[in-house]
Amino acid sequence: MQDFIDDNRIENILNRAYNPDPLQVREIIAKAYELKGLSPEDVAVLLQIEDDELIDQILQAAHKIKEDIYGNRLVIFAPLYVANHCANNCLYCGFRRDNKELNRVALTMDQIAKEVQVLEREGHKRLLMLCGEHPSRSSLEYFMEAIETAYAVKTEHGGEIRRINVEIAPLEVDEYRQLKKTGIGTAVLFQETYHHETYKTMHPSGPKKDYAKRLTAMHRAQEGGIDDVGIGALFGLYHYKYEVLGLLLHALQLEKDCGVGPHTISIPRLEPAFNAPTAIKPPHPVSDHDFKKLVAIIRLAVPYTGMILSTRESPAMRSEVFALGISQISAGSRTNPGGYQDDTSDAFRAAQFNLGDTRTLDEVILDITERGHIPSFCTACYRLGRTGKDFMDLAKPGLIQKFCQTNALFTFKEYLMDYAGSQTRKAGEKLISETLAKSFKTKRKHMAENRLQQIEEGTRDVYI
Repeated sequence: MQDFIDDNRIENILNRAYNPDPLQVREIIAKAYELKGLSPEDVAVLLQIEDDELIDQILQAAHKIKEDIYGNRLVIFAPLYVANHCANNCLYCGFRRDNKELNRVALTMDQIAKEVQVLEREGHKRLLMLCGEHPSRSSLEYFMEAIETAYAVKTEHGGEIRRINVEIAPLEVDEYRQLKKTGIGTAVLFQETYHHETYKTMHPSGPKKDYAKRLTAMHRAQEGGIDDVGIGALFGLYHYKYEVLGLLLHALQLEKDCGVGPHTISIPRLEPAFNAPTAIKPPHPVSDHDFKKLVAIIRLAVPYTGMILSTRESPAMRSEVFALGISQISAGSRTNPGGYQDDTSDAFRAAQFNLGDTRTLDEVILDITERGHIPSFCTACYRLGRTGKDFMDLAKPGLIQKFCQTNALFTFKEYLMDYAGSQTRKAGEKLISETLAKSFKTKRKHMAENRLQQIEEGTRDVYI
């Protein structure tokens, strides 16, 4: 495939939308409530808004749309870094090749198994596995063996990893076919920045220099049989308004060419990283105000797509944007290989970036529970084949939330029974009871109560 991002087109769309008419803005917000998404031109208008009253209307719409599509659940996962050797020299990344002071690590299969044991004993069921891009220390064969190792780990209380999503350097179609055989869920790859000149500056050497190969990787993944793919931009490298349009154009191109848009969009902000000059002083920092705005606009633009928020953000900021469209979050994260077993003060010397939220999984779950969000460890859609187009056919009209909310309650109940602290369990049981009373009609409520009772009595891995 050819490069389909046109810098001039994006800049022209933004320029034409400068200083929009408030009536036009309200018409676009009204259009977003129809859950059919927005055009690049619509999104450009919303991005140019500086009026606080209009921005508040965007935030309110994002909250309502997120509730209509996904309900009030938040999917929980943990990242698992298995190696930090890298042939690239990305100026914003602690793993970059020229960082000679980084403690380089490639975990053995035994070490990977021990990392997974720690995560399972905290209650995790979903992982995002990552590694640096290196031909020998992070080969595809090594990575696939790591995935198989993680899936094989079982601990007490039915501890297991039920689905692994992956973030891995661009592959060819046949390689994606091999990767799919390991039983992964979503394949994720960030373009980092969609602005060509910035991309060139930020990636001075290594295989990641190839903009087009990275841009078209998720097309190849779908051709290789991976139904669900995820995209993202690293906000802070270039103007956020440009990057939002780049993400939208990428999503639209995937839908046009593959029949299915991205399953997820990630929206990380640049955070400090050890010996990474651009991360220490971002060229285009994004304020908290603009970050909340861009999260909400993306939710309006692609209502069907899951939005992922990482632990780069502080607990306070995470709490604010949960309601603006976020559907998946990481929790209890470590970004250095081996970090779950060995969380020492020197860990940053092996990490990809610094964390903004260092709370434990149980602390995060207590917080979101008290805010009325249902923590979910659900993997049902992957395992029942509700992926790709089948998932989107349910997500676009808002039908998926009946599955999402119900399965969220089941997996949350498992967590409360097996891993939660006493305060979290008390808050969780209260939320489950309130959710059943408020959101479940008689027949569905009866079914859910029966399944929850089965979990209470020891049954695990219940889903619909």
